[in-house]
Amino acid sequence: MPDKDALVLGLDFGTESVRALFVDLRGTERAASFAKYAHGQITKRLPGVRHDLPPDFALQHPSDWLESAVRATRNAWRRVGKTGTRLIGIGVDFTSCTVLPTQADGLPLCLLPEFKRNPQAWPKLWKHHAARSQTDHIGKVARERREPFLDQYGGTIGLEWFFPKVLETLEEAPEVYRAADVWVEAGDWIVWQLVGCQAFEMARSTCQAGYKGMWTSTDGFPSKPFMRAVNSEMVDIVRTKMPGRMKPPGQQAGKLSPKMAKKFGFKPGIPVSTAIIDAHAGVPGVGAADPGTLVMVCGTSACHMLNATEYHSVPGVAGVVRDGILPGMFGYETGQAAVGDAFDWFRRLTKQKGYAQITQLASSLKPGADGVLCVDWFNGCRTPLMDGSLCGAFTGLSLRHGAHHMYRAMIEANAYGLRWIVEMLRESGVPVKKFIATGGLPHRNPLFVQITADVLGEAVLVHPSKQGPALGAAILGAVAAGKRAGGFSSVRSAVRTIGGIRKVLESRKGCLITPDRSRAKLYKPLYQRYRETASFVQKSSAKL
Repeated sequence: MPDKDALVLGLDFGTESVRALFVDLRGTERAASFAKYAHGQITKRLPGVRHDLPPDFALQHPSDWLESAVRATRNAWRRVGKTGTRLIGIGVDFTSCTVLPTQADGLPLCLLPEFKRNPQAWPKLWKHHAARSQTDHIGKVARERREPFLDQYGGTIGLEWFFPKVLETLEEAPEVYRAADVWVEAGDWIVWQLVGCQAFEMARSTCQAGYKGMWTSTDGFPSKPFMRAVNSEMVDIVRTKMPGRMKPPGQQAGKLSPKMAKKFGFKPGIPVSTAIIDAHAGVPGVGAADPGTLVMVCGTSACHMLNATEYHSVPGVAGVVRDGILPGMFGYETGQAAVGDAFDWFRRLTKQKGYAQITQLASSLKPGADGVLCVDWFNGCRTPLMDGSLCGAFTGLSLRHGAHHMYRAMIEANAYGLRWIVEMLRESGVPVKKFIATGGLPHRNPLFVQITADVLGEAVLVHPSKQGPALGAAILGAVAAGKRAGGFSSVRSAVRTIGGIRKVLESRKGCLITPDRSRAKLYKPLYQRYRETASFVQKSSAKL
């Protein structure tokens, strides 16, 4: 039996805030808290700077991350109550690709006086979409050279990835690029700060590198000849500006340093796991230890993660990485770039005080939103087209329609986009057998889940944990602690014990949403209309 007094901490760094979750080794969530980032998403102006940022910029303040993590952790720990408990491990998940340049000691360049007004020195959030020309250039070079890593990404380089953002800095602010001793994913940077090691000892996550950094387990990062073809100044970037050791999530990256232990209020020496991408952490977080289960992590955006026993080339997939999510399997990543934030944009645009009234009105409509159809590319299309330049659209509008028609059409569009992804996977030979939803959106918006089930024609299990990624990070913290410390000897055993699906179903805490067969039948021709409209929008965008 797991040690009832042992706890693990999962730190989930999201787009707007960080969540701290304490869970015991039987899967009982003991306490959770979140703290918003003081500066939030920096999309308009840098702190203390009067002029606006260029379009498509999305930055963050690195000091927010640790300060918010300390605040959330201390608040949650007070709720736990310290009697009879001991913390044995810490896990970290983070948005990706969020990337920043630092000095050799880890100090972000944006905190230096000479760079604080230069946006290229600040951490670029995953949704930073200003590196379009750099993305196109890297993709063109890769295709011309027939780089083998392209197959892992469905033949496309993503706008949100590591090297396009670095190249953007080199081209737009070469003084920042040259001053950087280290280029690093924010998740790896957090772990680096927690353990307090030298840069060359830093644990670089194979998850983050594999899905966002064009890294493969066989060849590593892209070769020098490729980087020279991209930009001659980047020829040696991997050796000179990307120090560290490649480690998969769940392996111990190091132990909590005395400095950070004092900040968080713990004893030093607690094992810390290598970081994992936030959406990918949702897979162990919902107990999906077996292949064939599509885990839908739905929040600001949506990432749909799937493990399989075999590798298949899938056009437009965001990434396929061996051991990328769980060991012994190929982790497939797909996703939709705008979900919760698109709904929030529409709510603000139509001046809704909340979602209750508009959701009630939208629920009363039949499938098809009375003729209104939406194409959901309000932040580009991630899967299956991997094109951040695409825009969303509404069709079928007339003066008789209201905001609730458009809102329902947006929800239906997200479900259509997911069905397109599922069909793409199955047509490529990747089995998709079950569906689990996690993240804040499925719990707050039952209509969203029901429409998803109806469009798919499949049952969707809403996992009871509202902190799926944080729970996944905590599970990896238990693995990093090791069996000797009271943790687990393998990721799979930890996943099955702490977050197992069978346990959720037996406890009846999970909510299984089944499709309404009559509505599912109506959605079949509507889905085909969505595909036809999406094709038209794509072609129209190419002409602009």
